[in-house]
Amino acid sequence: MMSLFTHITSAENPQFKQLKKLATSARERRKAAQTLLDGVHLLHALADTGGQPELLVVREGAEHDAEIARCLARYTSVPALLFAPPLFDAVSPVETPVGVLGLLSVPTPEQQTCRSAVLLENIQDPGNLGSIIRTAAAAGSDAVFLSTGCAEAWSPKALRAGMGAHFAIAIHEGQDLAETARRFEAVIATRLDATHSLYDIDLSGSTAFVFGNEGAGLSPALSECATQQVIIPMPGKVESLNVAAAVAVCLFERVRQCGECKI
Repeated sequence: MMSLFTHITSAENPQFKQLKKLATSARERRKAAQTLLDGVHLLHALADTGGQPELLVVREGAEHDAEIARCLARYTSVPALLFAPPLFDAVSPVETPVGVLGLLSVPTPEQQTCRSAVLLENIQDPGNLGSIIRTAAAAGSDAVFLSTGCAEAWSPKALRAGMGAHFAIAIHEGQDLAETARRFEAVIATRLDATHSLYDIDLSGSTAFVFGNEGAGLSPALSECATQQVIIPMPGKVESLNVAAAVAVCLFERVRQCGECKI
């Protein structure tokens, strides 16, 4: 059974004030190395990987919801707060909150040997970033490496777009991507003026795909790190793909090539 809630009704409560800062400020999230998980899906995904939040926050009245109750039952040892509806709504990062939040300490992944990774330079849209993380996890990639100019990987919006994938892949923020690229046998960049097709190159070895800013693309410095520049064939009358779509095409071409081999 879930332990009793601590009922919070005052906006002067210190825990409410801190949670509101985390909900609204990327700077505060980075400073505290914490973020908020909104809704039962993310909390179930965290439990599925053996993790747990530091704290649970429930909107008063939502504790009687069957799905929320099932979610809370997976975290019987985690302290829980019951917020008055106006307080919960002020803290929730979404316009129509489900009624449960988790306070999570952002994990610090260990450096590991990678056979497949995605290197992201200055990706600005947190929705794109979360989608890319989800795709990389689904494709069996070992890690995602982000430059200092990328959007915040653990922001509530990126977490929602990732749909729980953040807990299934190593995410390294604030990285020197040129240095990271040297760890891979093949470093693949996509370019519209490339002469080689993605489908004509061998992706079965240690491979990093590098992708740049949604508008500006890769910087010249990181482009020079690529061992191979490729084009994604597009027979339709469209100039380019969204970066998240391009990542998906590239990663799953590697999955196709690897077949039953270790991804």
